[in-house]
Amino acid sequence: MAEQEFSSLGDIFKAKNIKPKIKPPAHQWQDLALEVIAKLGIPNFKRNSVFKVCKDNPPVVVRRALNDTLELCDSGVKWKYFFKVVADESLHK
Repeated sequence: MAEQEFSSLGDIFKAKNIKPKIKPPAHQWQDLALEVIAKLGIPNFKRNSVFKVCKDNPPVVVRRALNDTLELCDSGVKWKYFFKVVADESLHK
């Protein structure tokens, strides 16, 4: 039997039908942060800020800010509006 040549790790996984395991988030605030990132199209350089917001604030505050952003921000950069809403919510705690 001839040896197969693989050009990448992905080829090996495909040949062996192995799917790489994706670790689930360890905390609920991480899940919430990933949801915010997906819904608002947060750029990579602001992802850490979203995780910090979700870790430091109650989920109710973050969800309210997310819903307000989705409802009120029709044009422009939604993630900037999200951070403004969260900052305003944090001041009123």
